[in-house]
Amino acid sequence: MVNAYDIFSGVCVFVVSVQLLRKVFPWIYENLLGPKLFGSGVKLREMGSWALVTGATDGIGKAYAKALAKKGLNVVLVSRTLSKLEDVAKEIESESKVQTKVITADFTAGPEIYESIAKQTSGLEIGVLVNNVGMSYSNPERFLEIPDQEKVVANLVTCNIFSVTRMCGLYLPGMVERRKGVVINISSLSAVIPTPMLTIYAASKAFVDKFSDDLGTEYAKHGILVQSVLPGPVATNMSKIRRSTWMACSPKTFVSNALNTLGTASHTTGYYPHSLLQLGIDMLGLISPTVSRKITLKTMENIRARAVKRAANKGESSK
Repeated sequence: MVNAYDIFSGVCVFVVSVQLLRKVFPWIYENLLGPKLFGSGVKLREMGSWALVTGATDGIGKAYAKALAKKGLNVVLVSRTLSKLEDVAKEIESESKVQTKVITADFTAGPEIYESIAKQTSGLEIGVLVNNVGMSYSNPERFLEIPDQEKVVANLVTCNIFSVTRMCGLYLPGMVERRKGVVINISSLSAVIPTPMLTIYAASKAFVDKFSDDLGTEYAKHGILVQSVLPGPVATNMSKIRRSTWMACSPKTFVSNALNTLGTASHTTGYYPHSLLQLGIDMLGLISPTVSRKITLKTMENIRARAVKRAANKGESSK
């Protein structure tokens, strides 16, 4: 005879199973089945004839610019150094036979740079916007010990947060008018996992992720796709990872995988090993949040110690 305890146990098992399925199946589809088997169903060339990429001279930004050009989009490259911009533009025009336009802008500066960008792109049909520009600390550091703290914090917030909101403000109106467009905002895995000693950077990237999520909801009915991409370790100048590996992949590998998630996931690490890394950290956090945070803190302390040692050795060798 079935008693109340058996019924209660059965209900609990059913509820837990449903919750697991709700989490597991979407994760498998968004990180493995969708990108690997089907790729992106978004026809980027139909969004507009031009893409615009900020922070386009190195790393992930450069890889996005080159990948979008290979899909037939003309590309506006926006970054701080004109010589680097011109070099990337030449590469793209040679490889993909598309048009490029370069715009110099220091995203730690004030509102005047956006007036300049708007003026220089007037009349261009920007169908894809990649907000990639960003900055981090030179090395992991405790909040009160950040060198030149006031300036660094102001630059981080201006570059990582203000740039995303202003660039969306410039190009969303045209997308809304045409009722189509794609906005890709580059956040960071640090936005959703414990990241002591990169506090301001991680918090600024959490803003980008939240902003993207809600912006996508607001403008979905206008045919605009907004994606938040949260990369883990990628071999770039900013990360100071010199050699690519399976986990810390090259920018080209990362972007190739990330673009395959477009239309499948609005919030993604872009590269399934990074999703596995996030999953592992999340699981550890469920078991013991304290242990998870302590491990992360110790890792950051070790990274900082190695960086300080390298700097000291370099200083001695230059004497």
